[in-house]
Amino acid sequence: MSPLLPPVDPSVTAQLVAALTPRLRKRLDAGVAKLAGRPVARDGDIVRLAVDDDTDLELHAPGGVVTTVEAIRCGCLLAPDCLHRAAAASAAPVAEMPDPVAETPDPVAGEPSLTKAPRTAPPMSAPATTRPATAASAADDAPAGDDAPAGADDPAPESATPAQRTAATALHDAAAAVLEAGADGAGAVLQAELLRAAHTARLAGLPRAAGRAVAAVTALRAARDADPAHRLGDLTTALRDVLLLAHRLPEATGPELAGLRGRVRQPYTPDGSLRLYGLFAEPVLTSTGYAGTVTWTADAAGRLYTVPDVAPGGAERAAGSADRAVRIGDTSLTHRELSRAGLAVSGATVSPTGRLGAGAGVRAVRAPGVSWHAEPLDRLWTVPVAEQIARALAGDLDVPKAKDTDSGGDAGTAGQAGQAGEAGDGTNRPTAQDGRDGRDLLFLDVTLIGTVREAAGECLLADCDGLTVRLAAAHDDPALPDRENLRLLALLAHGRGPGTRLRVVARLTPAPLPRAVLLAASRPTDPDAHVDLGLDRLRRADLPAEPTAGTSGDAGDARPAPTVQPATAPGEAPVHLLRRRVHQAASGGRRVLAFPGSKESEAARLRRYGLGTAGELLTALHASAAERARDPFGRLLPADTGRFATAWLGAAVYTEEVDRALCAAAWGASSPGLDSR
Repeated sequence: MSPLLPPVDPSVTAQLVAALTPRLRKRLDAGVAKLAGRPVARDGDIVRLAVDDDTDLELHAPGGVVTTVEAIRCGCLLAPDCLHRAAAASAAPVAEMPDPVAETPDPVAGEPSLTKAPRTAPPMSAPATTRPATAASAADDAPAGDDAPAGADDPAPESATPAQRTAATALHDAAAAVLEAGADGAGAVLQAELLRAAHTARLAGLPRAAGRAVAAVTALRAARDADPAHRLGDLTTALRDVLLLAHRLPEATGPELAGLRGRVRQPYTPDGSLRLYGLFAEPVLTSTGYAGTVTWTADAAGRLYTVPDVAPGGAERAAGSADRAVRIGDTSLTHRELSRAGLAVSGATVSPTGRLGAGAGVRAVRAPGVSWHAEPLDRLWTVPVAEQIARALAGDLDVPKAKDTDSGGDAGTAGQAGQAGEAGDGTNRPTAQDGRDGRDLLFLDVTLIGTVREAAGECLLADCDGLTVRLAAAHDDPALPDRENLRLLALLAHGRGPGTRLRVVARLTPAPLPRAVLLAASRPTDPDAHVDLGLDRLRRADLPAEPTAGTSGDAGDARPAPTVQPATAPGEAPVHLLRRRVHQAASGGRRVLAFPGSKESEAARLRRYGLGTAGELLTALHASAAERARDPFGRLLPADTGRFATAWLGAAVYTEEVDRALCAAAWGASSPGLDSR
């Protein structure tokens, strides 16, 4: 995937690949690899790609996105039936798809269903649906009798349309084919089929499934291009979400169906006047080619609101957008300044997830801010850690919890905020945590005690109310200062003030051990100030002075921070045995699990630890991978991709649920559990 090319609409890529002859399809992956190293020049909305010394290919991207097949033109003799057009579309990033059928909510009245819950209601009191207070609703509470016509005032719950069922089937088949081949074998043709299914799903009004399918294609391309930012877990999660949505959508009804369908645009409702206090700012850097900054603020009640600035771009935009003025009213505050100052807003409009609108009627002026140790921000750190973890796990809007997805969010909790929604210019853009509402944010008081080495690099060890927590960098891109700031904070664990206590903002990372990614921290030499670790660069002058010789903490006593080896704790549940096979299938395909190996011993080990379900799932996964039927002449028949996809999906969902339970246990919090869903 070339970041120099403009994003291409998924339907364009699918049409170009489908138009290729079988012979050209076999050469498509080689054509994509050939274009990857060719020079690219941009002239306004036109991007020119030099196919060879004599042939250029043009991509017309008005608005920054290629939206039609005719917008890709090639100068070779075989055009428009050449391989180059499909190869260029397959090499370009995948564009965010507009929704041609979704209803645009009234920004004033909003919509009833899942977003009507008032922002002041506690999380568990938000109703799944909101019905008008009419005689029909009053009749629901009356006892049923012979005089009450059956079903007259109680309409049947909404179910999936035939088009949505067809789209779900297409998504399942395309994702199963990708899983059959694995990332190593899922070339441009299989990716185009998944993009075609995503486009069909979007036309059928299934934006959530379409978005996850696009995310799967993006992760596939990152894996095949050996992108340093690729994470196998991201690919596994995307494929799991697509298969799970496709599995549940045909039979879902009512609120569950609404949650599974998802929403592209968020309604904005008036929220009167707001007095906001800057909390912190974080960079946004997505795999779909969007970047920017999101600033988090809180009101006097501790509810969180976000002010985003996200647009197409890379790490440079993520770093530079912090110094851009926020797009609310006439204020000239930058995101960096707002994270430390305040904002007085009149005529505010807020999305159900807490995102501030930037309409013409919104007015905002600068106001004084407060430190993290003063009200109202200090109350965010007074919530017990176990309660914060339970809130984060329950508020994790993943696919298994789709039936509980309330796009309107909750209110009255410290984590009330969101980022997904409609920008002030009417366009929909992804942000740092699409679909999240900030409940995964953790506000912790920690004491740094050392470092630990993990596969992705070193992370800090910190004591938090008796728990040893791992604090990792939120971004590894060298253009952002996260990793370098983490190295400087590691110095506080030894020679420069051992046992330094910091107040931090982190985002929970579900894992068997207490783990989170650092977003912001109080300045070591000035607790009333804070550092946005993804935007500000710490310097050695910001750390306490090194102890001088002859003192109790002289240089002779300074020693490296203790490093803990990431070994498996004795008696720890070996869920990794099942998780490893799930990841292997996503990477290498079904054939990897069909090889003979230690599958019997692994299943037996899982059963010895009381994980009988995990053992059965592992056995079924290997059996479905190795099963191949033969025809009457003894020839192998094609593998049953549907049966393997079902077995893999069961194992993937199980490991995710167990990881969630282990995470809650590691933090000493109550697990949300399957029954809460």
